[in-house]
Amino acid sequence: MTSIKKSSRIDIIDALRGFALAGIVIVHMVENYVAAPVPEAAVEAAHAGVFDYVIDGVVVILLRGKFFALFSFLFGLSFYIQMNNAYQKKVDYRYRFLWRMILLMIIGYLHSLFYRGDILTIYAMLGIFLLFFYKLRSPWILATMAVIFLGAGRFITFAFTDGQSLFSLGELTAENPSMIQYYHILSKGSIWEVFQTNAWEGHLMKLDFQLGIFSRAYLTFGFFLLGFYAGRIEYFKHYMERTKLTRDLLWASLILFCVAVLITVASFAQIGPEPKFDNWYAMIGLTGYDLVNIAITLALLCLFVMVYRSERGRRSLDVFRAYGRTALSNYVLQSIMGTFFFYGWGLGYIGTLSNTYSLVAALLLIVFQIGISIWWMKRFLYGPLEWIWRSCTFFTLYPFRRPKA
Repeated sequence: MTSIKKSSRIDIIDALRGFALAGIVIVHMVENYVAAPVPEAAVEAAHAGVFDYVIDGVVVILLRGKFFALFSFLFGLSFYIQMNNAYQKKVDYRYRFLWRMILLMIIGYLHSLFYRGDILTIYAMLGIFLLFFYKLRSPWILATMAVIFLGAGRFITFAFTDGQSLFSLGELTAENPSMIQYYHILSKGSIWEVFQTNAWEGHLMKLDFQLGIFSRAYLTFGFFLLGFYAGRIEYFKHYMERTKLTRDLLWASLILFCVAVLITVASFAQIGPEPKFDNWYAMIGLTGYDLVNIAITLALLCLFVMVYRSERGRRSLDVFRAYGRTALSNYVLQSIMGTFFFYGWGLGYIGTLSNTYSLVAALLLIVFQIGISIWWMKRFLYGPLEWIWRSCTFFTLYPFRRPKA
């Protein structure tokens, strides 16, 4: 295996991570940081005009499910870089990485008290399984990834559960009493009531979504493996020379998109206008929809790399670099600020704003965080949570401030 030096960061990776984080915050802000089905009144408030429906369409088609996938892809890539750096130094990093995931679980749990849609706890849980793949041959990694993307986790889950909730929370619909109670807490409850409902029940609901028929956790791990493979072939280290691979992947993603749309439409056409997720047609349709998201994610990845190759494109996208270098801190901060903006313990705008206003708020939050990140990285070597995570990982207080010139 070839080396990726620990001291030399690859700028395109930081920029892509920041780009992915920006997409994630747009989705979360448009969703009012609910991470659950919302009442009809909130849906109506979000769609006050034609432009609100346009925003909804853009979020559904280009953002939701795609930017989390890019983020997951980069997590797998980072795992490879860390493991390979240690391998080059003949250091066994496995136990250190396991400890690193335990620390991430702690950070994620604290974050989940504010927002039950937290992905850090899922990353920490799934990241442990990456250790079993580091020495596996690439064909086996690609085969495992393909099986995951083709819905194996969903099909196995459905075969045992018939689409029922894994943790007896009922269907993930706005009519579910537990969803109604949860939304009431978000809109009217104190911050301590939000913490209380998210502390345990929030994780059960999240695991139902992640491990049940919606299969988000399985897809996440598939993107972990894809990112790991990209690290192994040093795709980003040599992205300027990988023109043909990038172009071929873009064409393959377009073909996959067309096939996946046909699968999705044909499957749900067998069910009717009000689909129930209690039959195999629905499971095939959901898998087709996942493949649509995968295809769009790959296309976004390829287009990002193509734009970044040009000098002008690189200058434009490098605005996301500092944002990406402090992604952990910014991810947690945007959740705290977003929940304060929407929840009842803060400004209480949940269920009252149109998509247009929510999008404007999201863009302002992104601009604010990018500006703060650029300012911060000129003065410090790490984001605050990145520094804590790194120092606790190695039981060493790493330098924090940049040395004065």
